[in-house]
Amino acid sequence: MEILRAENICKVYGKGETKVNALNNISFSVQNGEFIAIVGASGSGKSTLLHILGGVDKPTSGKVFIDNTDIYSLNNDNLAIFRRRQIGLIYQFYNLIPILDVEENISLPVLLDGKEVNKERLNEIIRTLGLENRIKHLPNELSGGQQQRVSIGRSLINNPAIILADEPTGNLDSKNSKEIIELLKFSNKKYNQTLIIITHDMNIAKEADRIIKIEDGKISSDSQKAK
Repeated sequence: MEILRAENICKVYGKGETKVNALNNISFSVQNGEFIAIVGASGSGKSTLLHILGGVDKPTSGKVFIDNTDIYSLNNDNLAIFRRRQIGLIYQFYNLIPILDVEENISLPVLLDGKEVNKERLNEIIRTLGLENRIKHLPNELSGGQQQRVSIGRSLINNPAIILADEPTGNLDSKNSKEIIELLKFSNKKYNQTLIIITHDMNIAKEADRIIKIEDGKISSDSQKAK
């Protein structure tokens, strides 16, 4: 079943001599439960694409459908609600709230929605991430790897349609990077979470089911891993 579709995505910055075509007519679709890596050199447009897929940055033209919803047909308020409920975002620099502890940071998307946290799901995620002994710690009391685990937990708590990760291991050492990728693969399989990772590391990309390569704002290749 198709969970995401990008149609003719273009993103232009500036005008005249300063005009930059960051994305040029990008189209592809993603099936439910797929694990996709989007790769490309710095400046190729891969992070811009991820932000557009996640409803963070609007395209100059084109459409993004997530779970059959044309997300850019929504007004700003409804888009923010949709993004909070249906899109899990993981960033390189964690973006945790410094005054909230581990449990509160993971629960934040649910609390912002004015809903009651499902304690059973919260506890399962905390156990899966190996954070049982850190639930009352603040972000500055955690290692980088632990902070990224919290970020992953926050992205999973609402059981979104899709998880988008922007260089999730870019700020970590090799040991923590491997552990984070294994956790993302585990959540992809256990929860059937559709997962799209932006990375410049081909070793990480090779863990995915499918690799999409971006060059100069265009898709230059789209390949499935051999079964």
